[in-house]
Amino acid sequence: MTVQHRSPLLLGMALVLAGIGAGSATAAEAPGDATRGQAVFTAKQCVRCHAVRGQRSVGPPLEELRRPQGAYELAGRFWNHAPAMFTTLRSEGITWPEIGVVEMADLMAYLQADPARDPAPDPFRGQTLLVSKGCLKCHRYKGEGGLVGVELTQPYAGYQSGVAWAAAVWSHAPRMAEEARRMGILYPRFSGEEMGNLVGLLRSTVRSP
Repeated sequence: MTVQHRSPLLLGMALVLAGIGAGSATAAEAPGDATRGQAVFTAKQCVRCHAVRGQRSVGPPLEELRRPQGAYELAGRFWNHAPAMFTTLRSEGITWPEIGVVEMADLMAYLQADPARDPAPDPFRGQTLLVSKGCLKCHRYKGEGGLVGVELTQPYAGYQSGVAWAAAVWSHAPRMAEEARRMGILYPRFSGEEMGNLVGLLRSTVRSP
């Protein structure tokens, strides 16, 4: 199947991975700044839905977002959050905010997400997730799986960076969620260590360029 005939959902995942590969792992791993991150949180209008506890808030209060957590853990929360947030913003005529890698590093610092808090990934559990989350319906892993998505063992620099991965997920998850809804495909959710385990599997099995 040619690229021209791939669904937007599959192209969206390809863009996630391509964006990760093109990003600078060094820049992604540079320490973020919580003060700048607070400014990003405000500038991107996150405060519209996530106010401090006790104030009117559409989404979870700020205190639930700001807590000690891992970088891949927060990336999983971003992934889960995308469908509902995208629907809300679209109903209000608001464009999905763009967040680059440097901004993401600052935002994650503000939200107290630290890569050091991510536990060591478990590739075996990651492989189980690869199947249970339905990734292989579209993508190949070591040559097996779907025929229309990208091969997940291709080299991508962002597998080494939770910040770069989070930025890519943030950018493309809304499009993928919308297309999944249109196609009747179950949009997977990630909790706890799951996102880190999945990326850890891909990192451990990536092919040499």
